Amino acid sequence: MKDILQDIVSHTHALGFLSTLKVVTDEHNTTIQSITDDRSVILNATTHERIDDFTGTFGMAYLEKLNLLLKNPEYQEDAKIEIVKKQKDDQEYPAYIHFENVIGDFQNDYRFINKEIIDSNLKTFKFKGANWQLDFQPPVASITRMKLMSAIHSEEPHFQVRSDEENLVFSFGNDSTQSGEFVFKHKAGGKLNTKKKYPVLEVQSILSLSGDSNISISDDGVMKIAIDSGLATYEYILPCHTK
Repeated sequence: MKDILQDIVSHTHALGFLSTLKVVTDEHNTTIQSITDDRSVILNATTHERIDDFTGTFGMAYLEKLNLLLKNPEYQEDAKIEIVKKQKDDQEYPAYIHFENVIGDFQNDYRFINKEIIDSNLKTFKFKGANWQLDFQPPVASITRMKLMSAIHSEEPHFQVRSDEENLVFSFGNDSTQSGEFVFKHKAGGKLNTKKKYPVLEVQSILSLSGDSNISISDDGVMKIAIDSGLATYEYILPCHTK
């Protein structure tokens, strides 16, 4: 239980812009959904194995509190970390996570949001897919180069994505400002017919997460970054910036 909780927190809360999660478990899968307030990032994640203790639908907020509990030295060895369930209308649902150290003298409860409230407060977006012109695993060196370029152009909240012959090019600024560009992927295996803008902070933060990453980009104006952590696959959908 602790491993999957740490995995979820490190791929949501750690980004700094996904604050509330909706967890849904059916007979086959456990999914985690979230969306930023400005709808700039949409998360759809699926765990590799169904989490039996995550029955039904519930929400998770106050993720910093959960993060601190998971890192607390009192709960590192032989601690009790368990999902406590309650009954409502003859149905069992997860109510909270109980943390208790090995001798039982240091305890905390992290409470979930019930289904009715999370369904009302978190309006998730159903991504219907796109025609991907590019689909590739980003080179580690390119992720590093993006950090270098974005540091030089730290005043720019967005960067442009375009194809240059067979290469994928990321550019910052424009002809009337300080500007720069670099090839993010040589021989990208496809070509974009349009030039779109995406948020620097969000893309860079997602690409910094642990796990195997894959980028898909569409002329329809959407980028998808998938991160496979080994426990779950996190798909981050980023619509292009239109202003």
